[in-house]
Amino acid sequence: MPDDKPTQPQPTTAPSAAIPVAAPAPAPRSGAGLALCLALALLLPLLLNLATARSIVAIWNRSDTFAHAYLILPGSLWLIWQQRAALARLPLRPCWAALPLLLACAAAWLLAQLGEVQIVRQYALVAMLPLSVLLLPGYRIARAIAFPLLFLVFAVPFGDVFIAPLMDVTANATIAALRLSGIPVLREGNTFMIPSGSWSVVEACSGLRYLISSLTLGCLYAWLTYRSRLRQLAFIALAIVVPIGANAVRAYGIVLMGHLSGMTMAVGFDHLIYGWVFFGLVISLLFLIGGRWREDRQQPVPGAAAQARAAATAAMPSASAARLTAAALAVLLAAAAGPFTAGYLERVQFNPQPARLDGFQASWPAGAPFADWQPAFAAPAAQLRQSYAAGQQRLGLTLLYYRNQQPEQLMISSGNRLTQEGKNQVWHEAGSTLRQESLPGQTLAVNETVLKSVHGRLLVWHWYAIDGRRTASDYVGKLWTVRERLLHGSDDGAVVLLYTPLDEQPEAARAVLRRFLAEHQAALDATLAGNARH
Repeated sequence: MPDDKPTQPQPTTAPSAAIPVAAPAPAPRSGAGLALCLALALLLPLLLNLATARSIVAIWNRSDTFAHAYLILPGSLWLIWQQRAALARLPLRPCWAALPLLLACAAAWLLAQLGEVQIVRQYALVAMLPLSVLLLPGYRIARAIAFPLLFLVFAVPFGDVFIAPLMDVTANATIAALRLSGIPVLREGNTFMIPSGSWSVVEACSGLRYLISSLTLGCLYAWLTYRSRLRQLAFIALAIVVPIGANAVRAYGIVLMGHLSGMTMAVGFDHLIYGWVFFGLVISLLFLIGGRWREDRQQPVPGAAAQARAAATAAMPSASAARLTAAALAVLLAAAAGPFTAGYLERVQFNPQPARLDGFQASWPAGAPFADWQPAFAAPAAQLRQSYAAGQQRLGLTLLYYRNQQPEQLMISSGNRLTQEGKNQVWHEAGSTLRQESLPGQTLAVNETVLKSVHGRLLVWHWYAIDGRRTASDYVGKLWTVRERLLHGSDDGAVVLLYTPLDEQPEAARAVLRRFLAEHQAALDATLAGNARH
């Protein structure tokens, strides 16, 4: 008989793949191991290269241009902290491919130490930090915090090399704008005169601090605001171009303000105040405009393939304690290699013999000093200053000999200048160029500089002499110094400066310098060679 009971619906079983079930988030790992690995990766290079780290902070202390750098390390650590949840799900797996790069940084640090190139030492130290993270916690951790690690590069006080070009840009733009405004301008170098007074574009007017601050903030803003690489790069480019243009407008505005006010406004410290206020408004406008194209930093929901890769990564076990310890030991040894080797070389290369320059004898008769100028170079191990007069021709010679160079007593340094700086500055540079001079049997490269003061003008030639060779290049001189320390265990070198009065005929002044060199170059070389270490 048919069953009169109602038929119960039978459940149907659907394939599990058809049911969209969200995968559970991988369980976080213990954060203690990650924190320890990151701490070791960041602290070991800093502690073992503490003198270099201190040199970075010392520049922060004495230069307002880099005062913002105090915020770089805390900012990077804060950005890393913001990603702690994602980092806790990643395995700790040392990446040994980073070890050769870390050793290369250590070698670069050592060569920079031998040549006393501070900026290279500082960059080598900062480069060790992300490489140590790559080596110890591993590739996945380093990739996740790549921007905070790379952001540390802004802690290095770099940019002095751009001061002169930026000064030229500012002076050119200001003078062009004044002439377009109908104001006559008489220019000599970066000093110019208008009917109401005289102005000079000095280092503080270069706009370097504006440029560095803008670039640092621009990179951080671009990373926080955009996902698209194109938009990030475009905004960073604007962060470079805008402060340069804004500084030129600022300089023109200050000069115009002083001119229209009869030199009663914006002629002292107050023009720096106006500059920062103007720069703040410009950068605020730049960020306001950039915010119109902002993109949400939250990443889109990953697809199935990306989810599978993330799950595989999360399921990947961390390396054993033995492998992590070996990686930490590798970081330790690589970071210590440079300072240990440099300390050893300094002990074995120290030369206790005094340098002497009194053996130089010129055929020209000695004369009374004709200028109160002296170069503002670091104190040498020995020096010779002499003035000569041959008929109507007058010439000055300065020899500065360096040995056992220390950071505060370097032959080649950005702090060495031909003129003193400060309120009591008497001599000013009116122009400088590199020249190739033909002498009997040789060609000599010299740095030619025109110096001026209220008492007159001087034409100065100077170059470096290292191990019997001569160069006018700071970079070549540094490389030769490193070579001498590695091959011969010596850092000896000399600066040769010749100068003579300059009137309206530069070629006549050059002829005086050429004549003296033609007659005394061999004696100069012999005097310097007599101090060489054998």
